[in-house]
Amino acid sequence: MERIPILKMGPMLLVSIQVDMHDQLALTLQDDLTERIVKTRAHGVLIDISSLEVVDSFIGRMLGNIAAMSRVLDAETVVVGMRPAVAITLVELGMSLSGVRTALNVERAMEMLQAAAADGAGGPTGGTDGRRAD
Repeated sequence: MERIPILKMGPMLLVSIQVDMHDQLALTLQDDLTERIVKTRAHGVLIDISSLEVVDSFIGRMLGNIAAMSRVLDAETVVVGMRPAVAITLVELGMSLSGVRTALNVERAMEMLQAAAADGAGGPTGGTDGRRAD
């Protein structure tokens, strides 16, 4: 079965999606990631989607679900590398990805996750309503 690697970097997990996502792979990622958050007690999840040329409504919902599940497990999620065409498509589909934090690059995402972890309980910092915080 195909799986997306999940790397641990201190209190953070890094997911770099380098293959085209299909529905089953997205569901597997969701399960694997929630298990790893619990197992490693991670406080942050960085998901790099820069290699994805297409994000359909199902994958968009899965990103939202992953962020929501992570929050319940005391981990913030930041998605990086969204291509302009993907952002346009998501908006055209009516998907705002509420609750999904975004950043333009990995460095900014790590800063956001480190700031959330420094707040103690991974509490909200700027951009938790789905808007990009730069």
